[in-house]
Amino acid sequence: MTPFAALHHRPGNPLLLPNAWDHASAVALAAQGHPAIGTTSLGVAAAAGLPDGAAATRAQTVRLAQRLGRGGFLLSVDAESGFSDEPDEVAELAVELARAGAVGINLEDGRADGSLAPAARHAAKIAAVKAAVPELFVNARTDTYWCGRDAPEAEALRRLDAYQQAGADGVFVPGLADPAAIARMVGVLAVPLNILWSPSGPGLVDLAALGVARVSLGSLLYRAALAAAVATAAAVAAGEPVGPVPGYAEVGALGGS
Repeated sequence: MTPFAALHHRPGNPLLLPNAWDHASAVALAAQGHPAIGTTSLGVAAAAGLPDGAAATRAQTVRLAQRLGRGGFLLSVDAESGFSDEPDEVAELAVELARAGAVGINLEDGRADGSLAPAARHAAKIAAVKAAVPELFVNARTDTYWCGRDAPEAEALRRLDAYQQAGADGVFVPGLADPAAIARMVGVLAVPLNILWSPSGPGLVDLAALGVARVSLGSLLYRAALAAAVATAAAVAAGEPVGPVPGYAEVGALGGS
């Protein structure tokens, strides 16, 4: 078991995975004691002026992994659907990310048009990645709760079973927030369950009690940073006080060498 995988097997102590969008955000989060940092595809895409979930940010994602992969923390990369429908091409991406220093990859079955990729196709991607880079932790994400399915739990379980059989090391169900449904999934899955934290869902302590192994923050921090930037500009314009912010030298030090 790799050190990153081990963080998913601590009963009652789920991995809280904050998601960064650039070097400074990753280093700042790691400095707060987070042993592992994920990336956020939305943050990477929006910062580059590109759409999320449309396979438009492969180059940006690889470059960020190359910058962060030797940063002294464990790095998991949000790679959308692998930026390709071809399992071999997704496996090639996984090799690139692993060479850059990434220890995990997140692969989703949701598509930009709101549909879901065929489960067999997504499973084939997972199998191809595990064959190419066995040590890379594959977090297989299903978007049944975000794609308007009539029975999202049943469809999620069907898909997650296929993904774990294909070799996924963990599974991710964003949008799942009902405690009873979370408990049911934990009870039937053979691999760790990842939940996306939601302000309207269970807190970290409750998710730990339910058996959740990993709690991701997704694009939350990027969106919060945007909100803080806009609010700060508005406060200055209105002559209102501005809250404490990091100093120039403190942020400059995050740039490294």
